[in-house]
Amino acid sequence: MLIVCVVGMPASGKGVVVEEARKMGLPVIVMGDVVREETVKRGLPLTPHNLNMVAQDLRNKEGEDAVAKRCVKKIKKLKNNVVIVDGVRSLKEIECYRREIGKTVIIAVHASPKTRFERILKRNRPGDPKNWSEFVERDMVELGFGLGNVIALADYMIINEGSMEELKRNAHEIFGKVLATEGV
Repeated sequence: MLIVCVVGMPASGKGVVVEEARKMGLPVIVMGDVVREETVKRGLPLTPHNLNMVAQDLRNKEGEDAVAKRCVKKIKKLKNNVVIVDGVRSLKEIECYRREIGKTVIIAVHASPKTRFERILKRNRPGDPKNWSEFVERDMVELGFGLGNVIALADYMIINEGSMEELKRNAHEIFGKVLATEGV
């Protein structure tokens, strides 16, 4: 089995890349869904604060790879040759996938902070930062989990400073390359 982890900072475009994988028929496990499930189980509203608190609590109580361990159970139930994982934030999580599943490839999606901030302001999602200082603070939280290390060690990199069509084209190209290289 091959695990393909798609990583990137908020608003880098990783969601679009993951959606392209879905369109190609590849199953997707979203690590944030595990955190959302646990937050609901605890009877808490799905707010950014509560999600961060629950994610941190899981990591404190069950280890840095707590969310990955829960995802492994979901991945094994799928019984697919290739599974896309969205939301990896640390090398401990990557190690968990390698230890529990096997071959793991990282695709990083990168966009400059300026580009990502402009996208966040345009998309205006609930919980998104509303100004530059909130944006930087959120980036620091993500980097605090170890996301920068995962991005730095990516096997493939998609630079997303262009159009949506260009990003989708690049995603298809990279997934094609990964599947061919890994013999899937």
